[in-house]
Amino acid sequence: MPLSLPKIIVHFRHVLVVLSVGMAMLSTCLTQDSKCEFKAIFNFGDSNSDTGGFWAAFPAQSGPFGMTFFHKPSGRATDGRLILDFLAQALGMPFISPYLQSIGSDYRHGVNFATLASTVLLPNTSLFVTGISPFSLAIQLNQMKEFKAKVVEYHSGNTKGSTQLPSPDIFGKSIYTFYIGQNDFTSNLKAIGIEGVKQYLLQVVSQIAATVKELFGLGGRTFFVLNLAPVGCYPALLVQLPHETSDLDKFGCLISYNKAVVDYNNMLKEALSQTRRELPNSSLIYVDTHAVLLQLFQDPTSHGLRYGTKACCGYGGGNYNFHPEVYCGNTKVMNATKVTASACKDPNNYVSWDGIHATEAANKLTTLAILNGSYFDPPFPLHKLCYLHPVG
Repeated sequence: MPLSLPKIIVHFRHVLVVLSVGMAMLSTCLTQDSKCEFKAIFNFGDSNSDTGGFWAAFPAQSGPFGMTFFHKPSGRATDGRLILDFLAQALGMPFISPYLQSIGSDYRHGVNFATLASTVLLPNTSLFVTGISPFSLAIQLNQMKEFKAKVVEYHSGNTKGSTQLPSPDIFGKSIYTFYIGQNDFTSNLKAIGIEGVKQYLLQVVSQIAATVKELFGLGGRTFFVLNLAPVGCYPALLVQLPHETSDLDKFGCLISYNKAVVDYNNMLKEALSQTRRELPNSSLIYVDTHAVLLQLFQDPTSHGLRYGTKACCGYGGGNYNFHPEVYCGNTKVMNATKVTASACKDPNNYVSWDGIHATEAANKLTTLAILNGSYFDPPFPLHKLCYLHPVG
C-alpha cells in the first residue's frame, strides 16, 4: 500500500524527483529566503530524535553510526539523519543543537532536549542498571524552563556581543515537537509483559498532555506530537520476545504488540483532542508517523526499499540480523570467537538500522509523507506558513 504522498509518487527515487519539481514550481512564487512563521524547533524525545544529547552526557558512541550522511558518529541512533533533522532542513533551519552539548551548539533556532533511552514517566531505576536515561520528559521540561529563563535574563541585562541564544520572543514563534514514549512501552515488556505495560499507558499520555499545557504557559502555541511506531515489526523485539508463528501477521510482525501500540496511539490522540479544547489560539497536532512506518515495514519494495524486518547493522544474519548480546557496532567474544555487529553496505535499502531505530532512508520517507500534510490531525497548513525547502 503506497504512502499518502502525491499519487504519482510510489517509489522512493520518484519521491525525490517529484518533490524537487514541486518545490521548483513553488519557488516561482516564493524565493529561497522566504519568511517562515516558525523561527525555531524545541524538541522533547528519546533516541528517535536525539541529535547528540545522550552522548554529550555519556561520551562513547562509535561507528558505524552516522556513516551515511555525517560519515562519522554524530550522536544519532541511526546511519544518518532523523525525522527532526529533515524537518529542520525543510523549514530552512540548521540541525537543532542538543541542550547537553556544550561545544559547537547554536541555539538561535531552537534546542533539542531529547536523549537516547528517555521515558515520559520518571524512571524508578538507574541508567547503569537498566539502561534507562535519567533525562525523562519532566527533566527535559525543567531544562526548557531553565533555558527560557536564561534567555530572558541574558537579554534583559543588555549584554553586548555575539550570542548563540535566540531572542526572547522566539518561544511563541516556534514548533514544539514530541517524539517520546517508545521506551515507556518497550523497556518493561520482558519483565511484566504486554498486559502489564498496558496498565500505565494512560499515565504516559496524560504526562505528555500535561507537558503540552506547561509549554503553552511558557508561550508555546504550535505543537507536533508524533505517535508510537509499530514496535511489533522491530527486529529486536522479534528476536527477544518469545512467540509462535501464529503470533505474527502476514507481514511477519507481532500482532499483539502492534495492537497495543494502536491502543496507545488512540489514547494519545484522544488526550490531545481534549487538551486542544483547553488551549485557545494554539495548534496541537497529532502526527501519525505510525501509519507511515507501518507501510514501510509491511511493503518496503513499494517505497524503494528492500528489507522491512531485517536490521542493516547487527549480527546473526537470517531474517532479522539481530543478536541481543552484540548490538550494532559492538564486538564480543562468543563461543571462543570474536564477532562484530557490523553495518550493511546499503542502508538505503533498509527500514531498520539496528533492530530498533529507523534508517535515514526510512526517516526521509516518513518526513516527506508528514510534510505532505496527510498525516496531521487536525489538518495543519505547514506548507502555507513556511516555504518548504527540498530535503537532500
